Amino acid sequence: MRRIGNDTEKRHCSLFATDAGWGGVVASGAGLLDVELPFGGLGREEMRAEILRRWPAAVEESALTKRAADMLARYCAGERVSFDLPVDEERFTPFQRKVYRVVRGIGYGETLSYAGVAALAGSPGAARGVGSAMAHNPLPVIIPCHRVVAANGAMTGYSGPGGIASKQRLLSMEGVPLTSSGRVGR
Repeated sequence: MRRIGNDTEKRHCSLFATDAGWGGVVASGAGLLDVELPFGGLGREEMRAEILRRWPAAVEESALTKRAADMLARYCAGERVSFDLPVDEERFTPFQRKVYRVVRGIGYGETLSYAGVAALAGSPGAARGVGSAMAHNPLPVIIPCHRVVAANGAMTGYSGPGGIASKQRLLSMEGVPLTSSGRVGR
């Protein structure tokens, strides 16, 4: 579970429906804070309860959460979506900020290795640090950590619901070819 920090500021949330269940998105006045992917199979009220448990002040929608929820629903339906949405970076470390900016630049249907992300973030040799940043990513799909794989194309983890199977599902949906062993293969 991700740390939510101080929740005294007003938050907003919106839910979105997909074939896999309900998802949710939370934002502050500065940008997106949290995305709950639908792969856990939660119903609408279960997802709302989960968000309110973690973000008690997130009781109403905003234009940003509505837009993000609509975009995430369309993405989960297979539409190619560019998530040009503001992100609240206050809780990120300086290293996470660099890593997440690089990862947001990985295009739909593309992948990059952990080492490649580390190099582009200005920290060559920090592949494990990139892995840690991916494991703590509060905005899956918006910050597309599913597009970061091992140098040999292996899926080394995914912290979202469904784990590696969800990562493979997202990459397949984007047209990334996978081998019979589940690695990225061209």
